[in-house]
Amino acid sequence: MILVTGGTGLVGSHLLLDLAQTGKKLKAIYRTEKSLEGVKKVFSYTNSQEEVLRLFNLIEWIRADITDIPSLAKAFEGVRYVYHCAAMVNFDSSKDAQLRKVNIEGTANIVNYCIKNKIEKLVHVSSIATFDKKPGEKEISELSFWNKELDHNMYAITKYGAEMEVWRASQEGIPVVIVNPGVILGPGFWNDGSGKIFKKVNSGLNYHFPKTTGFVGVWDVVKAMVKLMNSSVKNEEFILVSENLSFREVFNLTARNLNKPAPSKKLKKWMIFAGWVWQEISALFTHRQRQLDSRLQKSLYEHSFYSSNKLKRELSFEFQPIAGVIETTAEAFKKDQQQ
Repeated sequence: MILVTGGTGLVGSHLLLDLAQTGKKLKAIYRTEKSLEGVKKVFSYTNSQEEVLRLFNLIEWIRADITDIPSLAKAFEGVRYVYHCAAMVNFDSSKDAQLRKVNIEGTANIVNYCIKNKIEKLVHVSSIATFDKKPGEKEISELSFWNKELDHNMYAITKYGAEMEVWRASQEGIPVVIVNPGVILGPGFWNDGSGKIFKKVNSGLNYHFPKTTGFVGVWDVVKAMVKLMNSSVKNEEFILVSENLSFREVFNLTARNLNKPAPSKKLKKWMIFAGWVWQEISALFTHRQRQLDSRLQKSLYEHSFYSSNKLKRELSFEFQPIAGVIETTAEAFKKDQQQ
């Protein structure tokens, strides 16, 4: 029996589709009935409605929360393998305590149950945010370690803390693999994460910024996770990046596939600073979520390059080009807009 946490998120829902299609016995955690509709939508991109329901019903859905220890007991009954995809992504400084609770404490709870139940393998989804470039290094690899002296945002801090919990599982005899994806692109969740790129470009995005980072398609993340789970690899971590691109390049590819004009104006540093100041002031009088903190605004002009050579060597893995990922995702977005 396989357990998937975060089964109603981008990675989790695409992972469940892959596993269900291969006939695996599955359990998945969900928190609200509404979130299950997102899973069905992901299933529907490549299946008839009848097949969507068949695959969906193959999964034993457990209502639980990774921060609620008692609710996890039933989820772990009979489980031998765990994919831990559940996490919180947020850059609002007012959510820092919640980020710690979900990403660190929640992962600690999953690890404790893995140890207690002596599961056979744990695959954990982390982030490239836990790697820092060493002086003189051109590309960031798995040899590029966390530098505690740097000013990290709370998301990165909590993902690193979650990794420490997973390594604790390995010390207790649980075989683990950590995957560190770049920015994950894929269809299904247009109001969250990278899905907002398609929504904003479609509505008319005017500005671009030069930040370069690693991007990867959700299908490659899923493929890598399944291959690593089924392999003899243990107690290792792998960067998952198909290509290093600037956000301007990603915006342009997205605009081209949505038949929209590409953002033509460069976002100036003073604009970002002014927007951050206004956001901080307005937050004192409203309940609107902050989208940009002082650390994140600086990162919009950074260029980071990542290497996935370790995964390519270990599994002879080939990544899908990001142009193809964006094309497929844009087609799904247009389909959803017509409904």
